[in-house]
Amino acid sequence: MERIGFVGLGTMGGYMAANLRKAGFEVTVWNRTPGKAAALIAGGAREAASPADVARASDIVCTCVSDTPDVDAVLFGADGVAEGLAAGGLVIDYSTISPSATAEFAARLKAQGIGFVDAPVSGGSEGARLGTLTIMAGGDEADLERARPVLEGTGKTITHFGPAGSGQAVKAVNQVVIAGVYLAVAEGMVLSMKAGLDPQAVVAALGGGVAGSWILANRSAKMVNNDYPLGFRTRLHLKDLGIALELAQSLGVVLPVSALAAQLESGLVARGYGDEDMSNLARPIRQLSGMEG
Repeated sequence: MERIGFVGLGTMGGYMAANLRKAGFEVTVWNRTPGKAAALIAGGAREAASPADVARASDIVCTCVSDTPDVDAVLFGADGVAEGLAAGGLVIDYSTISPSATAEFAARLKAQGIGFVDAPVSGGSEGARLGTLTIMAGGDEADLERARPVLEGTGKTITHFGPAGSGQAVKAVNQVVIAGVYLAVAEGMVLSMKAGLDPQAVVAALGGGVAGSWILANRSAKMVNNDYPLGFRTRLHLKDLGIALELAQSLGVVLPVSALAAQLESGLVARGYGDEDMSNLARPIRQLSGMEG
């Protein structure tokens, strides 16, 4: 069994690394903010002093950090993964970042004899904890097959879409779709409350029809209660929408719903709500409708 490194132990990465350890992998971890590895170490993982040290102890290194510059830094910065991973190694990036930058990172690693799979995920912190994430993968077929046992340790549905960067492009589509659904559910919940309806009964009724969705079932109560524990951070979804809107602009595609969602999320971040679950898109809908926001 190959030795696994994991760089980035945030809301998603900590659970994913724990699931790999539970699957029997030898796991070495690092996180930029100290103190995140205690539970993993108690579960048998080893903590390293830098991404390069993680790589030296690993055959495959997984990364799960916030944004494109963060991936660049942990891969190619001082004491980065590329400094410590031997030729023949493999990087699996679970982050959500730019598709074009991903293709560039893959090419730089390939020049060192290192494989690369971009594997952004969907399913939120619940999916990360339960190991049921949906994984959208890009990279060479041989690299994907080598990565598959690791991907299966963190997710349930794994789909390969093509060369490096393809997974990130699909993740951009995912974030566009969920932006629209979150906004629609928020509007529906506010409309139901203003109409004097029982929101729980409305959700139960709609859930059996065409309007049913995971977001309706799992996030509508947060919108009704105006309380938004994580989940998925609004500021991170805003970052993802920026990637999607940039991709759309490069392709001549117009995304009016995503642009509206990005505008609303920018306002939420500016007001200090960026670390709440993104179901807080209901906040501005409530406020504009004369409810507390």
